[in-house]
Amino acid sequence: MQPISHVAGRAIPFGRKNVDTDVVIPAHWLKTITRDGLGKGAFEAVRKEPGNVFDDPEYKGAPILIAGDNFGCGSSREHAAWALLDMGINCVIAPSFSDIFSGNAFKNGILTVALPQAAVDRLLEVARTDPIDIDLETQTVTTRFQDRFTFEIDPFRKHCLLNGLDEVGLTLARDSAITAHERATAARQPFLAHAVAG
Repeated sequence: MQPISHVAGRAIPFGRKNVDTDVVIPAHWLKTITRDGLGKGAFEAVRKEPGNVFDDPEYKGAPILIAGDNFGCGSSREHAAWALLDMGINCVIAPSFSDIFSGNAFKNGILTVALPQAAVDRLLEVARTDPIDIDLETQTVTTRFQDRFTFEIDPFRKHCLLNGLDEVGLTLARDSAITAHERATAARQPFLAHAVAG
């Protein structure tokens, strides 16, 4: 997982409420055995609408998505986070998120920023013409128009995102302690090693 401390650039001003994971990535895309290419299927139904923001060249390569309340509701598919990453999205800003989506996003290195509706409305307005800046270290979202919004984040999640630590990375970071524990256990209870070997 790549560390994430600062995300800056254009933001896709989506803004819809109650967008479920089937809208983010439809079920027929879940048959893949790789994460690559899921961005092509992201928001497939929305992309069929004339003038949708996802196909607007103005937002091509935007690393930020601004969504509405209850983003990521519905099924628990981790593919939704994978699809966003494949699109190049590193941060989603919304008034609220589904708990499961928020967890999947975090585990895959996507920062979810919950802000009050008034702040999201302002950012939707700014996103139509100008970039947005998100600083995880200071937990702020700013614009060139002197807008400054602070957000809360669980300290553990913040630490993991800043250091690029997923569950495997967290385990590997404790390698010395795990090795010491295994050696001490083998010395105290050598019969366990024989039971496994047999």
